[in-house]
Amino acid sequence: MPIYKDEERGTWYCCFYYVDWQGLKKRKTKRGFTKQKDAKEYERAFLDKLQSNPQMTFAGLVELYIDDMKNRLRQSTMNNKKHMIDTKILPYFGKIKIGDIKPTTVRQWQNKLIGQDYSETYLKSINNQLCAILNYAVKYYGLRENPCHKAGSMGRKSADEMQFWTREEYLKFSNAIEDKPMAHLAYQILYWCGLRAGELLALTRADIDLTSKELSVNKSYQRIEKQDVITEPKTKKSIRIIAIPNFLCKEIETYMQTLFDKNPSTRLFTVTKYYLHHEMDRGCKISGVKRIRVHDLRHSHASLLIELGFSPLLIAERLGHENIETTLNTYSHLYPHKQTELANTLDTLI
Repeated sequence: MPIYKDEERGTWYCCFYYVDWQGLKKRKTKRGFTKQKDAKEYERAFLDKLQSNPQMTFAGLVELYIDDMKNRLRQSTMNNKKHMIDTKILPYFGKIKIGDIKPTTVRQWQNKLIGQDYSETYLKSINNQLCAILNYAVKYYGLRENPCHKAGSMGRKSADEMQFWTREEYLKFSNAIEDKPMAHLAYQILYWCGLRAGELLALTRADIDLTSKELSVNKSYQRIEKQDVITEPKTKKSIRIIAIPNFLCKEIETYMQTLFDKNPSTRLFTVTKYYLHHEMDRGCKISGVKRIRVHDLRHSHASLLIELGFSPLLIAERLGHENIETTLNTYSHLYPHKQTELANTLDTLI
């Protein structure tokens, strides 16, 4: 392994040749190492990655995983993944060779996280991310088996209890924020239409048809690295047309008339999710209604539709779920009381 001393800078560097995936011979130079052994370790790790060798470090595997996934996932999703990997996984596994990661290694890492103040659902997400990276190593980089499978999981897939507002609770909150037309209408649409926050913040004039009383969901808004970014919706099923009740149509029309910018492509709500969170805090404090997440307005809308007797299929279409199983699994706990109502209705037939 040719390692050289940069006499001028007082650091070490490596310079070597390798054959890339197209069979072309190339030269690689990496400078700035404070120690000779660090330069040697870099060259060894680079060649291990290139040869799909399970002796590569976990940190080297993560580089390959991130480079592959960034072209397949939304930027916001990728940012969330990278943050979780950088803060919860790499500090523990980074320097370990992937072939040396055993089920006991994973269990020790899990126990360390379980002892900290993380929610059960977040622990599940972290564990799933480690499992996904090691599955990637099994599929593409020669790892014999994923140690996560023997180690078992941690955390839970869903929280113990879903948070949502009743209609009465929402109306109290809504009345408390009427003094700010933008916030009031934003929450009206979230509650009465069941949109995701990103879908709401991406809405433009062109997405509202007041004649047919319909709202078109076809994009999502994200704030990424201090830039406004418009992306595709979460899934293909998220692209949908939502019928708007008459009272909400009138509120939207009144609001749009107050806007100075008449460009059809201009966002109706030129704010970020932080604004929605701030108004949630303010409205709950004034009204005395329990604090829920902004996303829980979507659950509140689904709960309202279930209470009104609408079918899971119709609710799935309105919410933009990928399939009806998602709707049933998410809101199954809201249906049991309907079984008694159904039985009582059957009784009336005899």
